[in-house]
Amino acid sequence: MSEYDRIDFEMQEEDEDGYDGPDAYVDEEEEDVVLDLDSEDLHDSMQEPTGVAQPEPPMLRQIFLSLFNSQSRTDTGGDNGSEPRQLRTVSIQDLQRLLNSRSVESPTDYEDDDDDDDEIENVGEWHQPWFPPHEEPQQLGVELLMGGEFGSVSSKIRSRRNKRNISQMILDQPSRPRGALSRENMTSELIPNTNGTAVASYAANVYCGQFSKDSSFYYTCCQDFRLHIYDMTSPPSPYMKRQRNLRRSATGVWDDSDRNHDTTLKILKTIQGCTGRWTITDSHLSPDNERMIYSSISPTVYMTSTLDSSITQTPISFQDPNQRQRARAHWGWDEDSFGIWSCRFSADGNEVVAGGSGQIFVYDLLADRRTVKIIAHEDDVNSCCWADTASGNVLISASDDTFLKVWDRRSLGASQKPSGVLVGHTEGITNVSAKGDGRYIISNGKDQALRLWDLRKMCSSEDFDNGADRDFRLRGFDYRYGHYPKPKRAAHPRDCSVMTYRGHAVLRTLIRCHFSPAETTGGQYIYSGSADGKIHIWSLDGRIVQVLDRSKTSAMTFDPSAEECILPNSTRNTVCVRDVSWNGNEPMMMSAGWDGGHSLSKSVVARHEWRGLSKMSYGLEDWMEKQNIERGERVTRARRTLRVPGAFDSEEND
Repeated sequence: MSEYDRIDFEMQEEDEDGYDGPDAYVDEEEEDVVLDLDSEDLHDSMQEPTGVAQPEPPMLRQIFLSLFNSQSRTDTGGDNGSEPRQLRTVSIQDLQRLLNSRSVESPTDYEDDDDDDDEIENVGEWHQPWFPPHEEPQQLGVELLMGGEFGSVSSKIRSRRNKRNISQMILDQPSRPRGALSRENMTSELIPNTNGTAVASYAANVYCGQFSKDSSFYYTCCQDFRLHIYDMTSPPSPYMKRQRNLRRSATGVWDDSDRNHDTTLKILKTIQGCTGRWTITDSHLSPDNERMIYSSISPTVYMTSTLDSSITQTPISFQDPNQRQRARAHWGWDEDSFGIWSCRFSADGNEVVAGGSGQIFVYDLLADRRTVKIIAHEDDVNSCCWADTASGNVLISASDDTFLKVWDRRSLGASQKPSGVLVGHTEGITNVSAKGDGRYIISNGKDQALRLWDLRKMCSSEDFDNGADRDFRLRGFDYRYGHYPKPKRAAHPRDCSVMTYRGHAVLRTLIRCHFSPAETTGGQYIYSGSADGKIHIWSLDGRIVQVLDRSKTSAMTFDPSAEECILPNSTRNTVCVRDVSWNGNEPMMMSAGWDGGHSLSKSVVARHEWRGLSKMSYGLEDWMEKQNIERGERVTRARRTLRVPGAFDSEEND
């Protein structure tokens, strides 16, 4: 970890054990108060002396006076014999509407909903980064890059020496030994750098959007419980507004499955999922890309096929056997019920790991039964994954209790304690993603930090029980409101993470993060969505190497492969980018963002490509001038380098 990340930003207090939370940073206006006032009470409260001057917000006082004056005029005016009108109940919604404040959730909303609001308001500069991202490479990150575990080292060395010439490498390929030139050597620095073009829009929010393992298709899961699968072997077609596909089915019900769903991609399949609670929160493909599982905050995960015409959906219940026959409530819940937030196939596709209300489970698909149940965390498990793509023995669970726990299935029979704990986040964790080598994982946290972990450096279960389990969460902080109060610490005092990456906004929803594809980049980049409408791409050394702005995404009528249209600064509402996926065959990304406007399209998927010369906004002459300037700078640096007398000055061709 860098020196910056080891700095303790805790405010100076005489007694550290007297930590009383972030009450100083909690906005007092977030209390939901309903004022039931009539004219007499309001008049008496204004006229009655209290003896002590009570402070009152001037804006609120003006509202009360205006309401009282309006009531007084109504009582004295009007026709004779008419009854005086009474001042209606003043609710917090009325006051906030007058004060132009943010809206308040309906009291009928589920209290424990740990996910997201449908509407994204135009909140402006609501995200304040308390800890800036790294601008210079960090030593530990550079050591990881040059250690050989994140792709080819030779290509990184050539890149740092500015001797990387892809065209020359391709021309010289016939003279090289077979296998000497890998795809990674040519594409490791081709990072998607366009703000994107819309390729699909929906009337419901998209919660998941990922490529298949071979990048042959892309799928999305929406809040209306529909799953859309698109063919990525064909380029996007020109946009044509489609007619509504409204037809009567065999059961006599009108089919409006294409309602408000526009796309320029070739649709392979649209699946109407089984209705769960609130939304589809997570999904995952089997290793052969033929099956998909999805969770929806219920005790049941559903499995369906992806590429054939079958619409059969197999339920995978994680409930205890004696609970399956219980009478169910209207929404399919009872007192002992729980919700699954995350699910993953095993490496062989024969098992499913799932995490939910403080628990993690493993289900054996061949035996058709649940084999593992662990009371893992003190709060909801938002995400889980397998640490490697081979054995399927090591599980990772990430929770709102701020900790990631590592579980070895081979030792669960003797003890249900974790093999280790990854300590570092100070707020709940929204997503965990594994590199697949059994060593490195990354996690997104509501403390606005993305952390890289090495499982060999995890905290032991004994050390965790002896003090590392201390909670440093801010009291009253709710990430869904889009504001992160100033924290007292940048990291947990027992932080065991390897690197920390900042600059994005992990707010509004459970923002996801991923490693870049190993096939084309060696996994040397980390990327994440953000509630500020940006896509952040970091190098493993800690620097932000690319930021894509979804507020400048072109409309669906533009060609994604054409020259990027430079749009003026957008004044529309903020886009919340929940999920991003990097194509494993080419330098291209797909991002799923929630549009904060009031149009029918609440969610838009955009395609982000690498902008080569054909898509740059300047001409060939500008490009050649830029190349000449860079070449001159390299020559100047080379002349300043101390050379050994008698050494050859010839440069390497590759």
